[in-house]
Amino acid sequence: MAFDLDLYLERIRLAERPQADAAGLVALQRAHRLAIPFENLDVILGRGIQVDSDSVFAKLVTARRGGYCFEHNRLFLDALDALGFTARPLLARVWLGAEHVPPLTHAISLVTIDGQDWIADAGFGGSYVPPMPLADGEVALGPDGARFTLNRDPLYGWMLDRHGDPAATDGRTSSADPELFAGAQYSFGLEAVYPSDFALGNHWTSTASGTRFTTLRLVSIVLPTGFASLNDRAYRRRNGDNDTSAEITDPRVYRMRLSMMFGIDLTADEVAQLGLFGG
Repeated sequence: MAFDLDLYLERIRLAERPQADAAGLVALQRAHRLAIPFENLDVILGRGIQVDSDSVFAKLVTARRGGYCFEHNRLFLDALDALGFTARPLLARVWLGAEHVPPLTHAISLVTIDGQDWIADAGFGGSYVPPMPLADGEVALGPDGARFTLNRDPLYGWMLDRHGDPAATDGRTSSADPELFAGAQYSFGLEAVYPSDFALGNHWTSTASGTRFTTLRLVSIVLPTGFASLNDRAYRRRNGDNDTSAEITDPRVYRMRLSMMFGIDLTADEVAQLGLFGG
């Protein structure tokens, strides 16, 4: 199936096609993350995750659901290609909360514009990472005020660090002080990533027992100046200086919050199958 660029742009609420330049990349990724939520609910529902282009488009665009990094960045790479960008996938290791060297369970995009490489990430569920030129010491500011820094790493190629208020994350940063350095977010190399690598990373992420994606119900979305997340029954919304948090104890409220905040419409039976409320 050919990629339907117009339908994708409607899904992310972009009225005009962005140009294949740096400004266009920034606008496209921002619109994507504001419109399409991050979520792993199909893993918990036992449906499996498919990361071929047709399946991802059908789920995230046609069915107006969300997905996790492999789904988001497959869709984003297809959109970049349709718009005339030069881009390819990379695999990354997520260091937030890691006690040991983490596996390659995150996907990002390497985009080349006028001879300069950029990293773009339309699918990190823990915070919003703006597109950044791939350069040692490069710094970018997120719309929530967080500062991201890229540095070469002698062991892992490149390391992306985040310094910012943990309230604009999914809770994996430990410091409650926005002035404190939050730490390494993820590392990545520039090696070629083949479809089999992408499929293997997705398979491990969606099936490995005892991991974050197979034990928690994770939902998040980027807000204009913040972030909202729903981790199992814990809800948090930070936009600018407004911070709201609560534990959801009623499945009806959970279902309503999924729909109103994250744009995910599940049936009452599907919410019950998530196993959050007993009975």
